[in-house]
Parts: sequence; structure tokens; C-alpha cells
Amino acid sequence: MKTSKSLFNNGAKAYIKETGQEVTILKSQYVKNMKRFSYIVKEHPGTFFFEEELEAKKN
Repeated sequence: MKTSKSLFNNGAKAYIKETGQEVTILKSQYVKNMKRFSYIVKEHPGTFFFEEELEAKKN
């Protein structure tokens, strides 16, 4: 089974789409049964976000 590459690298900056808050990615993990990545962010370490809930920081 081939998995896609994580959209965000550890240490990358991103935004939470719902709030616009800038966050820093601490850890990414592929969730096999859901076929997508989840992310733990520095600002909210007690929860996780899926790729579709985050957007890349624009330079």
C-alpha cells in the first residue's frame, strides 16, 4: 500500500482554517484506516487536526 507524503513537515507553520490561527506543526502521523494524515500542533498539543483543517502559510 502506498501512502502519500505528508502535506506539512515538522516545524512548519500553518493556519487553522476555521480560526485563522497560525500554528507550528509538532508531529504528523498517517492514519491508515482513514487514509490521511493527522497533525499535532504546538499551540494545541492536546488535540489533532487533519490536513483539510489546516492550510499552508503563504509567504
